[in-house]
Amino acid sequence: MRKSLPARVLVSVAGVLVALLFLFPTYWMFTTSLKTPGDVLSPKYDLIPTSATLSNFASALTKPGFVTYLTNSLIVTLGAVLAALVVGVLAAIPLARFRFRGRKGFLLLILVAQLAPLSALFIPMYLLMRDIGLLNTLPSLLLVYFATSLPFTVWMLYGFVNGIPYDLEEAAMIDGCSRVGAFRRVTLPLLGPGLVTTSVFSFITAWNEFLFALVFMRDQSKQTLPVWLSSFKTAFSIDWGGVMAASVVYAIPAVIFFLIVQRKLVSGMTAGAVKG
Repeated sequence: MRKSLPARVLVSVAGVLVALLFLFPTYWMFTTSLKTPGDVLSPKYDLIPTSATLSNFASALTKPGFVTYLTNSLIVTLGAVLAALVVGVLAAIPLARFRFRGRKGFLLLILVAQLAPLSALFIPMYLLMRDIGLLNTLPSLLLVYFATSLPFTVWMLYGFVNGIPYDLEEAAMIDGCSRVGAFRRVTLPLLGPGLVTTSVFSFITAWNEFLFALVFMRDQSKQTLPVWLSSFKTAFSIDWGGVMAASVVYAIPAVIFFLIVQRKLVSGMTAGAVKG
């Protein structure tokens, strides 16, 4: 049933207002990054800046440790996401395809682990990394991000695998494929949107994490970009222009990734809403 013209206009206007509401903080961050220190601290806010400068970006990009922090963030984030996807797929397949004793209890355990607050895991994680000698090393952060994103990854991929008809794999096995070959040739390509969706959420969780990186990494050369952002704050002042410019640079990789996987992300979020 098609909506009337006033209803469609009302829905469109509401959608535009909601979009502007969510985009305004990003716009504020970008415009502030182009202002001089005097304009940033001015009580008058110009919605459209009358003058712009790139000095904030220059100071942010030339700040000591930027390349090192960026490299560390990419290593721990991409490593954790890749490890979570591999283990998540291997766990989601038997959960979705086989019926065994304790299956529902295991799924409930995964959900409970996902609901646990990250702050509650901080002390146990710290003690564990200290006892195994991984404090102040990048593998400690990689393991923490992997462990915190794995329950969500398994739960999401379970829904995606469960939404792919098993008849497709059976048809491939009738045609001569092995069980592994049927999964690799039939199910895995259809699982692409699910892998993209899950990797995006896992990427955001690891990319923006601050507390573990701050406490676990004692050497500045092993810290990540969220910790680097906090370096713009001193005991006497905060370089707001530098913070905003650094935040823009910090967000660029995530924005590019979202633009690349946008179509698969939308389809994946819809396909993953399957009750098993």
